[in-house]
Amino acid sequence: MVEQYHRALDAVVRGDPALMKGLFSRRPDVSLANPIGPPVQGWGEVEKTMERAVAQLSEGEPNRFERISGHVGTDLAFIVEVERTRMKVGGSDEVFSVSLRVTTIFRLEDGVWKVLHRHADPITSPRPIQSIVQM
Repeated sequence: MVEQYHRALDAVVRGDPALMKGLFSRRPDVSLANPIGPPVQGWGEVEKTMERAVAQLSEGEPNRFERISGHVGTDLAFIVEVERTRMKVGGSDEVFSVSLRVTTIFRLEDGVWKVLHRHADPITSPRPIQSIVQM
């Protein structure tokens, strides 16, 4: 499943959400917290949020994945990774480096592993505590 997930992420940075959408759960508790908006729950909201984000990406290079942690249980599994790539963002002609800290939770549904939750943010290096303060 993780290999399929990584291939789907490579398609995402090229602007194609189809493979990723196929890996997500359709159950009501599915959720997504991407780095450009608040967390959402439910397949309809997850799909809209994913499409809105991926529509702003293009010409991405294959991701490099740095596994931090992971575990597989009987019906739940998770991975914590840093994803690194280069891609065009927001219609720019320039290619940018992008690194994300990501936690993904998988659930076994009817014998198939599905993404239950993905949380990605750009925090991949130490920051001062003041960085969490909202003005």
